[in-house]
Amino acid sequence: MQSLSAEPAKSDYTTRIGPALTGFVDEVCGTLARLFAYAMTLALLAIGGLALWEQLPDAATDSAARSAWNLADRSSRAFAVSAFDPHDKTEAYKIFRHPQGGRRDVFRWAGAAERPAAELEIYRPGRELSHEGPAIAEIAARIDPGGVGELETAGLIESKFGPVTLLRLTGDGADSGHGCLGFIKRVSDPNVRISGWSCQGDNLPARRAAISCMLNRLTLLSTGNDPKLAELFARAELRRGDCATSAAPVLSADWLTGVGNPQLRRAF
Repeated sequence: MQSLSAEPAKSDYTTRIGPALTGFVDEVCGTLARLFAYAMTLALLAIGGLALWEQLPDAATDSAARSAWNLADRSSRAFAVSAFDPHDKTEAYKIFRHPQGGRRDVFRWAGAAERPAAELEIYRPGRELSHEGPAIAEIAARIDPGGVGELETAGLIESKFGPVTLLRLTGDGADSGHGCLGFIKRVSDPNVRISGWSCQGDNLPARRAAISCMLNRLTLLSTGNDPKLAELFARAELRRGDCATSAAPVLSADWLTGVGNPQLRRAF
């Protein structure tokens, strides 16, 4: 009798424990599946984050290179432009320095209502030069801030530093009376870039003459312990002409400034 009463109790226990174990196993499997899905999601996010991180250094470097130029109020003035069209013009002189060694000395002249009339920059690069944009694009932005115009060659002029390349915005023809002219002169030893633009003059020959005059009147005040820079200006002074005669070689160079000037396709 006892054995007969024990069998139903055992069967009832087995009936109850089976579904409980099955539910436990299902719950564990579900939890593992969710954990696996979370792990895969985190892995995908990590891969995406690494891909973005690889792009950040270059972007940060370029941004830092563009914004690292600081106004150097306490730096000594290194250059001067003697008696350059002082009538109704105001002159501003600013010095910018880069943490990697570069220095920019910038002259700006403004006319009536502070309208920009001319600009001259002497750039002595440091290690930051590899991060600088193309010189031609930079000059175009200075001539036409906010514009999208491209530059083309506008011939050569002579200066005490040698031949200087002239530039103009595409579409400013030789007969244009209102277009500005850009210019650039690169010296390899010492490493110096002289560039800028001028809107002075009623016609193209007059604007060329104004730029030639500006460059011939550029003088050195302080070398900053750079003997090669002093030598460059000493040699240039031997070839210096006055503004009364600077227009003659400009006009004689017209054969270089015809309508067939090729459009620039590379930076100087």
